[in-house]
Amino acid sequence: MIKSLLLALALALSVGVNAAEVPIRGMVSSKCVINTDTTGVYGNPTANVLSTAAVDGGVQPVIRYDVVESGYYKAMITVPNSFTTSPTLTDSVNWTGSVSVSKVTDSAMSAYTNNRRMYNNTTEIDLSIPGSVWFTATSKAQYGANKAFPAGEYKAVVLAECIAL
Repeated sequence: MIKSLLLALALALSVGVNAAEVPIRGMVSSKCVINTDTTGVYGNPTANVLSTAAVDGGVQPVIRYDVVESGYYKAMITVPNSFTTSPTLTDSVNWTGSVSVSKVTDSAMSAYTNNRRMYNNTTEIDLSIPGSVWFTATSKAQYGANKAFPAGEYKAVVLAECIAL
């Protein structure tokens, strides 16, 4: 009998209990912003070379990173190793490229040149100082064994990312 009373009492108390899940939302805006300051252009100094170097008639792309808070992000910049658009190519393309610091708002950022990590066609730099830093990318494509690039439009992409640490 006592068990029945306890069970009835427990049921009576549990009927009046309600629960709710209340969401909490928020938006995070990156404190690292990437801007394209200069769009790259391939020059064609010889039949088998496309290059962004000024001496080859090209224009090097320039990417600006604006960092509000230091120590939370790294720049990851990847130079091309393929075309996104091109005529049909029947031979291999030899790619070279690099990334360098071209301008800074704080002279201490010059350390980025020495503290960068390079692998494959990617450069990583810890953005340890607030301010703006400009990176210049180079890209050169050499076609086959002394073969001329076919006529047409060629496009490639430099991928610039700001990765939260």
